[in-house]
Amino acid sequence: QVQLVESGGGLAQAGGSLRLSCAASGRTFTVYTMGWFRQAPGKEREFVATISPSGGGIYYADSVKGRFTISRDNAKNTVYLQMNSLKPEDTAVYYCAAVPRLYGGSYYTRSYQYDYWGQGTQVTVSS
Repeated sequence: QVQLVESGGGLAQAGGSLRLSCAASGRTFTVYTMGWFRQAPGKEREFVATISPSGGGIYYADSVKGRFTISRDNAKNTVYLQMNSLKPEDTAVYYCAAVPRLYGGSYYTRSYQYDYWGQGTQVTVSS
């Protein structure tokens, strides 16, 4: 089992940047595929990005491609989401998620594919 704690959310202006962190407990972080999701008020939770256990496999939602970067530091049991060129539509609660396996034929982009979730961190982008 793993516990996830997100940090780094806050208020940013459009065009600005924020960096989210997700710290994982436990000693087997290297077996987990990690993901970032977000949920805006009144909307369903949506996929943002995912990264394989080694960091060699990365996939983004079209809405953030070219602006957001997911990365991980397995020595620190931490996954990051660097968010640049922020837009008001990026406003949401951002969640870190983990699943203890490597994706098979396709990346894990659905909520049900992840076993563990953090509590979320609010990101608000003003225009």
